[in-house]
Amino acid sequence: MRLSWDEYFIEMLDIIKKRSTCLRRQVAAIIVKDKRIVATGYNGAPSGIAHCGDIGCLREQLGVPSGEKHELCRAIHAEQNAIIQAAVHGVSIAEATIYITHSPCALCAKMLINANIKRIVYTSDYPDQYAMSLLEEAGIQICDSRCSEQ
Repeated sequence: MRLSWDEYFIEMLDIIKKRSTCLRRQVAAIIVKDKRIVATGYNGAPSGIAHCGDIGCLREQLGVPSGEKHELCRAIHAEQNAIIQAAVHGVSIAEATIYITHSPCALCAKMLINANIKRIVYTSDYPDQYAMSLLEEAGIQICDSRCSEQ
């Protein structure tokens, strides 16, 4: 059976997340416009600085629960990296769809709203209900992997 477009891009997330350098959670994002990949991202330390695998995870050392105190993390989120990748290469992501392994946090949700992303498809929940309320208020179509588009 032929994969739907959503299924096709969702399956690619499993490959992209393998580049993640986060010790807690591997996350991937793909931004798609007109059925074409325009940017990808995964969570990890910014270019040129040590990865958590090399120096340890500060959040783990401090016992910070998932979804809290993002500022204590070395990593840039997958969605942020995908948006940055598009900007660095001068690619518009307005009206695009983003596929993500996890629903976005509030910080990423605000960035996706301002980047004019029109649709978000995710495969797992992230513990941030505020993010979901912001996305709904902005009128962005939010879809877990069960509501696939053909």
